[in-house]
Amino acid sequence: MLTDGRFDLVVPDRAELGVVVLHPYPDYGGDRFNPVVDAIFRAVTAAGSAAVRFDFSSSDIAVAADETRDALARLPGDVPIAMTGYSFGAGIATQVLDDRITGWVLVAPPLTSLALDLDAIASDPRPKHLLAPVHDQFCPPTDARAATDRWAATTVEPIEGADHFLAGATSRVADRTLELIGARRRV
Repeated sequence: MLTDGRFDLVVPDRAELGVVVLHPYPDYGGDRFNPVVDAIFRAVTAAGSAAVRFDFSSSDIAVAADETRDALARLPGDVPIAMTGYSFGAGIATQVLDDRITGWVLVAPPLTSLALDLDAIASDPRPKHLLAPVHDQFCPPTDARAATDRWAATTVEPIEGADHFLAGATSRVADRTLELIGARRRV
């Protein structure tokens, strides 16, 4: 794993997929070591995928989206990319549309509370999977469905027994993310 003060990058030999993993709101302590982000990052790298995670330098949506594009460019240029994000990171993932992206997994996305431009991703034909905690304080499954009801190729999947912070559900979320992006754990 290559690490500097702000990012972690894993690029195994023969990686067939790259994954960008984005963290929650930095103004409230969210960083690349958040338990949900860490569980997803560890799961995808254990499955043999290349992956990058980093700390946003700002909670400004445009700045965070630019930093995400820079992080995406660190992944091998010859592999498809899955965009994943949790909370604020899920919102930022919706702002990044790159030709290499094969789909998005958005975990507890605060679609109704961030000032996001959702027009481009809404009409994008690539798959978008929202994992919405049933007891989410910011965007429960009913709100996520209402916010995405006109989006192309979009599913909203409830995460039972969890609120926005996903305590006790991180391994379920990581495993489901692996399934949705088509990665498989190595045995």
